[in-house]
Amino acid sequence: MGSGPREEFDNPVVEWIDSRMPIFTMLQKEYGVFPTPKNFNWFWNFGAIAMFMLMTMIVTGIFLAMHYTANTELAFDSVERITRDVNGGWLLRNIHMNGASFFFIAVYIHIFRGMYYGSYKRPRELLWILGVVIFLLMMATAFIGYVLPWGQMSLWGATVITNLFSAIPFVGEDIRTLLWGGFAVDNPTLTRFFALHYLLPFVIFAVVFLHVWALHVTGSNNPLGIDVKGPQDTLPFNPYYTMKDIFGLILFIIVYAFFVFYAPDSLGHPDNYTPANPLVTPPHIVPEWYFLPFYAILRAITFNFNIYMLAGVALLAVFMVEFIWRHSPKYLGKSAGIALLVIGGALALFGLLAGFNQHWTIPFTDMPIPLTSAETSPISAKLGGVLAMFGSIGLLVILPWLDNHPIRSARFRPLFRIFVIVFTFSVFVLGYAGSQPADRVYWSTCIGDAQACEVLAHGAGHGAAAHHEADAGAEPLVLKFDNTMLAQAFTGVYFLFFLIILPLLSRFEKGRELPTSIHEAVLAKKQKAGA
Repeated sequence: MGSGPREEFDNPVVEWIDSRMPIFTMLQKEYGVFPTPKNFNWFWNFGAIAMFMLMTMIVTGIFLAMHYTANTELAFDSVERITRDVNGGWLLRNIHMNGASFFFIAVYIHIFRGMYYGSYKRPRELLWILGVVIFLLMMATAFIGYVLPWGQMSLWGATVITNLFSAIPFVGEDIRTLLWGGFAVDNPTLTRFFALHYLLPFVIFAVVFLHVWALHVTGSNNPLGIDVKGPQDTLPFNPYYTMKDIFGLILFIIVYAFFVFYAPDSLGHPDNYTPANPLVTPPHIVPEWYFLPFYAILRAITFNFNIYMLAGVALLAVFMVEFIWRHSPKYLGKSAGIALLVIGGALALFGLLAGFNQHWTIPFTDMPIPLTSAETSPISAKLGGVLAMFGSIGLLVILPWLDNHPIRSARFRPLFRIFVIVFTFSVFVLGYAGSQPADRVYWSTCIGDAQACEVLAHGAGHGAAAHHEADAGAEPLVLKFDNTMLAQAFTGVYFLFFLIILPLLSRFEKGRELPTSIHEAVLAKKQKAGA
C-alpha cells in the first residue's frame, strides 16, 4: 500500500476515513508529534498568526465579494452599501480592511525574525525564497485590493503604480495597456483588478502550503541557530506549541479587535473616503503604510543614469563581486582591485554630478560634456526608481548567498546584530519618508548677504530681488535637507546593508562560541534563572 503502516484511531468515523485516505495520520505526524526545538521564543508565534490572518482575509473577502460591484460608477456606492445596509457588513469590511494591515504586521515581524536568527541559511534557502514569493504575492494582492473601493487614493494610486510599468523598455507600454484594459485606468481596469484580487489569495495559500512543506522537510530554526542533536532537544508540536501559538494569537486578536471596533479607519487614508474623480488630483498621493518604505525608495531615484554612471557602477560591481562577495579574489590582483575601485568610483561620481549639472562644458571650450543629458541617458530616473524598488525586494531572494557566515543567530554575532538593528531603523525611516511630500524641507540655511537671504526667505518680488542682487553682486547660497535627500540617504543604507556589509561580515566577523546543544542551553538558562 502507498500509505504504509499507520496507527489505528479509536474514533470509528475517523478510522473509517483515515483507512481510506490517511489525512488524520498526516495531520498527527505533521502537527501533532512533529518534533520542534524546545527553545522557541515569542517571535515564532507570528508564522501561525500570519496563517490565521490569511484565512481571515480569504473568508471575509468571499462574503464581501458577494455584495461588491466591480464598476466605476457603482463600486464606491457598493462599498458604502456593504458598510451601512448589509447585515454585519460593517463588521466584515472592518475585519477585512484592517486585516490587511495586521496581516502585514505579522509578516514583517516574521521576516525580521528570519533575518535576525538566520533562518534563511542552509538548508532553508528554498523555504526562505518561498516566503519572499508569498510576500510579493501579498503586496500585489494588497495593492489591487486598495483600488477596489474606488476612492480618490484608489484611482490615483492605481494610476501612479501602473504607469511605472511604462518605464520598462520595449514592453512597458504594452504591459500598462494590458493592465488598464484600455488607455486609462477605467472600468476594464477595475474589473480585472477585482478578478485578480479574488484569485491571488488562493495562489498565496498554495505557496504557503509549499512553504510549510519545505519547513517540515528541513525542520525549524531556533533562537540559538544550531541544529537539533537528538530527541532531547525537541518537543512535540502539540500540545506545547499549539497552546503557545493560541495564547499569542489571542493577544494579537485583542489588539486587532481594538482597531476593528474602535478605530476602523485610523490605518486608512482620508482621501479614500471620497469618490474617485479623474479630474481632481490629490495633493499628496501615498500608498498604504505597509508599502511606504518601498515607495520612498521609488521616489529616491531623481536622477538619470548616464553612460558615465553606468560604466562606473559596472566597474564597482566587478570589484564588489571579486573582492567583497568572494572570500578571496579569484581572477584579479590587488592592484587591479584598487584601479577598479578608483576608476569606477570616479566615473560614477562624475556621472552623477554631470547629470545634475547638464550645462557643464569641456574645459577651455564651450562644448557641453556629451552623454549626460536626459535624452542620452540609457536609464531614466523613472526606470531607475522602478529597478531600485523591485531590487530592494529582490535582494531578499539572494540573501542566503549574500550572508554565508557559518553562524546563523545574531545572538552570537555582535556586529551583525548591530547592523540588523540599523537596517531595521532605516526601514522605519524610509516608511516615514514615503509618507511625506517629496519636497518637504526639514532644515535649511542661507549663506551670503543677510538682506538677500531675507528676500529669499520671505519670497519678495522678482524686482526687489534683482535690484538687491545687483547691489550685492552675488546671489546667496541656500543649503537645505529635504525629504528626497532623507529617502536617498536611507535608500543607500538599505542597499549598503545587503550588498556590502553582509558580505564583509561573512568574511571578517568572528562570532561568539555556540552552545553544545539546545538541551544544555535550556538547562543552563533555567539554572541561571533559578539562581
